[in-house]
Formats: sequence, C-alpha cells, structure tokens
Amino acid sequence: MIPSIHKPGSNSAGAIGYLYRTGRGHEAHTDPHLVASFDGLAPDPGRNPAATFKQLAAYLDLPVKAIDPAERPDKPVWHCSVRAAPEDPVLTDYQWADIARRMTAATGIAPTDDDGACRWIAVRHADDHIHILATKVRQDGGKPRDSYSYKRAQAEARRIEIDYGLRRVTSGDGTAAKRPTRAETEKAQRTGRQSTPREQLRATIRTVVAVSTSPEEFFRLLTASGITTEVLRMPSGDIRGYKVALDGDINAEGQPIWFAGSTLAPDLSYPQIRNRLTATEPPPTGTRRPNPWHQATAATERIPRHLDRPDDPASQAHITAFAEALDALPFYAPVDLRSQLRQAALDFERASRSRIQADHQHARALRGAIHAIARQPVTSDGAAVAVFLDSAVLALIAIQRWHAARHHDQQVEAARRTLANLQTAYDQAAAVPLAALADRRPPRAAAERHAQQVHEFIPTHADRILNDPTWPALATALSDARTAGHDPAHLLRQAADQRALDDARSPAQVLTWRLQRLTQRPAPSPQAQAAMARSTLTHQDKAHSAPPIPRPPSGDPMSTYRRGR
Repeated sequence: MIPSIHKPGSNSAGAIGYLYRTGRGHEAHTDPHLVASFDGLAPDPGRNPAATFKQLAAYLDLPVKAIDPAERPDKPVWHCSVRAAPEDPVLTDYQWADIARRMTAATGIAPTDDDGACRWIAVRHADDHIHILATKVRQDGGKPRDSYSYKRAQAEARRIEIDYGLRRVTSGDGTAAKRPTRAETEKAQRTGRQSTPREQLRATIRTVVAVSTSPEEFFRLLTASGITTEVLRMPSGDIRGYKVALDGDINAEGQPIWFAGSTLAPDLSYPQIRNRLTATEPPPTGTRRPNPWHQATAATERIPRHLDRPDDPASQAHITAFAEALDALPFYAPVDLRSQLRQAALDFERASRSRIQADHQHARALRGAIHAIARQPVTSDGAAVAVFLDSAVLALIAIQRWHAARHHDQQVEAARRTLANLQTAYDQAAAVPLAALADRRPPRAAAERHAQQVHEFIPTHADRILNDPTWPALATALSDARTAGHDPAHLLRQAADQRALDDARSPAQVLTWRLQRLTQRPAPSPQAQAAMARSTLTHQDKAHSAPPIPRPPSGDPMSTYRRGR
C-alpha cells in the first residue's frame, strides 16, 4: 500500500472537482463517491443528486473561513492518496473508510477521539485507491500537528498491510528520485509524450554523465542532446549548479519549465556529478591500447570482491559506476538488445543510490573503460557485449546481496528487476557467438584431453561444466588457446581462479568468455611456459590433496539462484 502526500493546495473546490470528474481525460475515474468523512455527515455529490461540489467544499472550509483572514494559511488544502498494490484484493468501501481514518490519525490531521481535529473527506473513484482531502485548520481554530506526515503515513501503511494481509511494500530511505506529479503526467498524455519531461531529462542526464570525462564536456554534451541548459555561477565565477528544460516544454506564459539537477535525482546535483567526473582513470597512452570492452568486463568482474570488503563508501562507488555502465550500454550495444538494456538501466537507477556516501576514487577503472567504449565502435557480432553482460549478471547478484545485508529494501527490489532484464539480454547476445564456437568443436581426442583438464583443475564444478550444452564452445576456446601458443591448462586454471563460479548459472559460459579474453593476450615465451608448467604441477598436487569446497548453506537467500545459474 502506497500513501502519497501531495503538494498543499489553495482551492478545495477545485480539488473536489478533480476527484469527482469523469469522462474525457478522466476515463480511469469510475463511480466517484465518499467512503468516509470526519463526522460521517458530509454531503456526497456522488450519491446524492441534490449535493454539489460547492456544498462539499464549504463543508470542508468552514473552520478556515471562521478564523481571521490574516491567520489563514495560504494553501490550506491537505491531499493524500492511498493506493493498493495491483495484486491486492479489491477492498470494500468499509475497509477503505477504516484506512482513511487510520491515515488521518497517523499523520496528525485528525487524531483519534480529538473532537477539535481538522475536517476531512475520503473519495473513492477507482477500485484500487482513495483520495483524502482535509483543510489544515482545526475546528478549534488551531493548526494540526502534521510534521513528518509522510514518514508517519508510510509507517501506518506498513501496519495496514499486515492487518489486511496486503502486499508488503518495501520501505524507502529518502534517496529515490522524485516521481512526476499528476499534472506532469496528464500533460504528457495530452501532448502525446511516452514519459514526462522530468523522466526524459533524468534519463538523458544520466547517460550524458556516463560518457562525459569532465564537467566542461558534460555541459557541452548536454546542450548537444537537445536539452536547454543554464549554468548557474557564484559571484566568483565558479559553477554552483545548473538547470535544464526540455525543448518544447513550456508553461502558460510560454516560458521553459526548468528543473534543477538536484530535483531530478539526488545524485544529479552539480557537486555530485563533478565528484564523479573528476574520479576517472585517464585514457591509456602509447600506440597499443587495450580493448575497452575487455577493460570494462575486467572491472565489472572485480565488483563482487570489492563488495566483500568492509569499505562501504568504496562499495557504493563501484555500484554507482556500474549504474553508469548500464546507462551508457544501450547506445553501444547491438540494436536488438537496446530495448532490454534500457529497461535494465531504468530499473537499476533506484538500486544505484543509498544513504552511504560514495568515495568515487575507488571506481576509476570501470568509469574510464566506459568512456573509452563511447569512443570506439562495438564489434559487429556482439560477442564483446555478451562477455560484459555475463560479468554484469554476477556483479548484479553481488550488489543485490550487498543491499540486502544493509536492509536497503527498495534497492534490493530494483536490483531484482534489473537482473531479469540483464539475464534476458545476455541470453540473446550470447546465442550467436556461442553457437559459432560450438560449430568449430575440436576433434574428439582434443575434447577428451580438455575434459580431463577440467576434472583436474576445476573438480568442484567439473560435472556441471561437462554436462552443460555450452561445453563444445568451451572446448573450442581451449583449442583456440593452444593454437594461439598458450597453455590451455594454465589458462583454464587462471580463468577459474580469477572469478568464483558459485554464482554462475553456467560455469562453462563464464569460462568460455574468460578464455577468449585471455587468449587475445600475447602468448608467453618458452621460459615463461616452462615456469607455468612447474606451477601447474604444483597446483595439481594441491588440488588432489585439498578438502572439498563446502556448498553454500541452504539458508542463503541467493543459493537457489546460484544453483540455477
């Protein structure tokens, strides 16, 4: 159950008119009527043909009109909507009336058994929600004690969910981006926009931040993306902030409707953006530059290890950089993956912030790799994207676990939604390159030799790997490594050691992608190969004598997913 306390209003008659209005533009409003009022005697225009909006407004406004005009609040109308979850049962009018009374009591508008409390009404015009209107002058002429009404409404909603057996909505921590107002949503519908200007601006700015390397480039790209931008400066000339407007989004006077970055999302204020842009690994110098997709994948693979450390500000920095990677990815991935990846980025936006202040210096590598990708075209077969998404899925599982350990409920839910979209995008991206590798499977003798190496160096996961439909692709990758002058056994051990396979849905696919990346490095010299051979023999002896790795406990909330991946 989600209570939303809206901006105070100055016109109770206008608010009542909206709640009762039906027909064009208000098709979702059906059978509007009162379910409750402060005394049960309010006139109901929805049930009584003789009652009017004006009478109901006068009934609410009586305490406001009774006090000295100089003491009247400028905006005396208090408005709270309460919505049930889509999967909740349809509540009766009697149940909604009880919920309205509990909400007005919890927020301080009308405490229980307080005869001098504010006047209020509750209107139902749809199956799944009600609107509560009140005037913020008590009947005894005083002011209601409604401080922190939003938090108090949220707390009461959690109790109502328990009492009525409704879906338990996750609690917030105050870091969510502000939702569009009703007026913004209705205006977007009238003008044929798929989303509100607020949402479009937020998505565009996040993408521009992800690919910018400096504050100067950020403002340049922002303007180039079709967004009207105004930089705000202090008397010294230093930048103190910025505001943006979507082209064509104007008010009644024909002026642009401006949004400050900080009002779009907490992490889009100029100081936050500046801190992120100044914490970027500089581009490599020299003639030989590494593949940026490989760099991004390597940095993403390290995220689970970073999150296991006790440095929460550093962990939050890696999560923020991961969000930037998801924001940029749809623009550089194959066209058929972009819709799924855009949705993943939108979902993860909520999981990218928490109350923990990020120390962005710890995530320079991933941010630098994303900047490099933005300046280099994607490979045509999409294999580089598949490799990155494979590491991103496991990083996301670790991020979800990190948030869960800190009781960041909304972030956990957002990460769960993101995971489904990322997994779908990965499956689609990986299908073609994996099939191409499988079609080149090595001769039977070579495949059997590689299978023996899997048993020797990865005994814990050997059965899963060899029974995986992707095993032929992994065998091809091992043969390709030998052809390129590498020792397949050494690369296999290196691939297994550099990333744990417990969270992998398909260890064979994880190893295939890692082997392909390792194979692209220069082959070692004969002396280095001899040293690696000695190391391999030592590793074999330890593997045969080492105790079995224990399975994760059944109480681990992620163990079911790990067994499936």
